[in-house]
Amino acid sequence: MPIFLLVLLVVCVIYFILVYNGLVSLKHNVEKAWANIDVLLKQRHDELPKLVDTCKQYMQHEQTTLQQVIQARARVQSATEQHDVNALGAAEGDLRAGLGSLFALAESYPELKANEQFLHLQARISGLENAIADRREFYNESVNLHNVRIAQFPDLIVARSLGFSREQMLRFASRELRDVDIASRFKQ
Repeated sequence: MPIFLLVLLVVCVIYFILVYNGLVSLKHNVEKAWANIDVLLKQRHDELPKLVDTCKQYMQHEQTTLQQVIQARARVQSATEQHDVNALGAAEGDLRAGLGSLFALAESYPELKANEQFLHLQARISGLENAIADRREFYNESVNLHNVRIAQFPDLIVARSLGFSREQMLRFASRELRDVDIASRFKQ
């Protein structure tokens, strides 16, 4: 009987270690995914002032749109620094809307559309937007795997006893999910 208890204890310890290591791996994947988003947000954050400055030279009467982009950029930066996933989702929606309006307004300025720096910045920011979308997907997948694992029995016993908690997914703002009104963009 003592050998049986010893074997059972060894199996339980090995199981605990395996579950713990799996949970730690998932937690670090979530952190890595967030860091990947953070890198791209910082790159975009650095490019936006250049875009706004380039546009200011041509768009003397479009200060409201430029201000919206600047303010949204500041909210994204603040949410990123605070690791506030909910605020980041909302701020990202505002920034994307502002950039969409800015790029649509640029159509009204032939000199701006022909400006090489503007075209380069527009392509760079569009590329960063696509990369951020890919990283958001990876982040949410990492969060989902983590959250499912800490909710599954018997892993939840280990997760709860060691203080593993749910992570928040990066959600889209509701306005990002609506269809884009292309006609209104051309009227601006």
